[in-house]
Amino acid sequence: MATEPTQRMFHVKRSGPGQRDGTSGQLRVLLRVAGFRRLLTVRLLSQFGDGVFQVGLATYVVFSPEQQTTPGDIAAAMAVLLLPYSLLGPFAGVLLDRWRRRQVLLHGNLLRSGMALATAVLVLVDAADWLFYLAALSVTAVNRFILAGLSAGLPQVVERDQLVIANSLSPTAGTLAATIGGGASFVVQLVARSQGAEDAAALLLAAAVYVVAGLSALALQAHQLGPEKQPAMPRLATAVADSARGLVAALRHLGERPVAAWTLAGVGVLRFCYGALLVTVLMLARYSWSDGNAGSNEGIALLGVAVAVSGAGFFAAALLTPWAVTRLGRLGWFAACAGAAAVLVPPLGLTFRPLPVLVAAFLLGLVTQGPKIVTDTVVQSAVDDAFRGRVFSLYDMLFNIAFVGAAGLAALILPSDGRSAALLLTVAVLYALTAFTVHRLHRWTVSRETVTSGQPTTL
Repeated sequence: MATEPTQRMFHVKRSGPGQRDGTSGQLRVLLRVAGFRRLLTVRLLSQFGDGVFQVGLATYVVFSPEQQTTPGDIAAAMAVLLLPYSLLGPFAGVLLDRWRRRQVLLHGNLLRSGMALATAVLVLVDAADWLFYLAALSVTAVNRFILAGLSAGLPQVVERDQLVIANSLSPTAGTLAATIGGGASFVVQLVARSQGAEDAAALLLAAAVYVVAGLSALALQAHQLGPEKQPAMPRLATAVADSARGLVAALRHLGERPVAAWTLAGVGVLRFCYGALLVTVLMLARYSWSDGNAGSNEGIALLGVAVAVSGAGFFAAALLTPWAVTRLGRLGWFAACAGAAAVLVPPLGLTFRPLPVLVAAFLLGLVTQGPKIVTDTVVQSAVDDAFRGRVFSLYDMLFNIAFVGAAGLAALILPSDGRSAALLLTVAVLYALTAFTVHRLHRWTVSRETVTSGQPTTL
């Protein structure tokens, strides 16, 4: 039986006799708002382009027949894709409060199109690696401003009482668009290779999509997304310094919330483990699951299937987590997910065969996203509202840096064919330690809540 806080955490408003389709009705009303539809269109096109570009970049790095890809190459590619989010994210808002957000969406997407085109040209002419990575880094760096601009502009096109449903729809739809874009990128790469074309096909498609995304922003009025004029705007250097001090203050605040802090640390470890296993799958698909040709389409196809089934695991976690939390508590479900991964990774992964690894990909998607949902809720519940945005910025940094760190570890341990029992066993130990630590944290919170209030906590 769910306790009241858990019910609130995963509350779905039940419709009365005259409100049987409350959520769908709210969605229909929201989609009638022209400004929201136009902003959502920009988001969908932008994130579709992101999916095409990122998978096209990764496929080129991993599967190009001209390159003898190593785990170190994959680590470098992940750093290019993720570090801009980590380093620029907390400071993007400083500039978005000064620039017209519609212009950010317009010019940012057009700029990304040019950079994606430049990246494709560098691939075609077989330019030096550092030039290729610099061009790709520029595309992903601008992406941080695009996503932040989309979020910052949302309250300008919907009413206050529509924000909850709008914030539920927009990021979810954007993530789905990025996933579809990644699938489209795989298909484009396979078709291009079957026709003897170069590896730049997906990057060229991404450049075209970014142009369409940028032009779609013109459907919005120039000042529609803000920012509203402020009487006293601090100097840029002062605003950046204030942002840095704000992050330090958020760290101190988080230190006073041990449950939130430990849960964030735990989800960072799980993200690290998932990243290390992803690099393993990339190398297996590149060298062990092909027909002997390093550039084989067979390996690309199996990698695409692995990404798809892992995504299905993420979706399953969204469906299963509310039910599991009502029975195990938030931290209990977190510990169960980490424990399941510790048990399942060795028998499934050590075969290094496609079918068991694909089963593991689904399960790892599930046990990675379940704790992520829990952590989001714990942070939202435990952190004061005045610090919540800054703590989530730190959360974003932790999530991406852990992923890049995992790629770095894999680069040190993995052989070129991806078959490393040492890495898999290391990951299994990390999962087990995380499960043990979160289980102890769960017991501590239950004991503390029982002593103070006489009722067990839902944590």
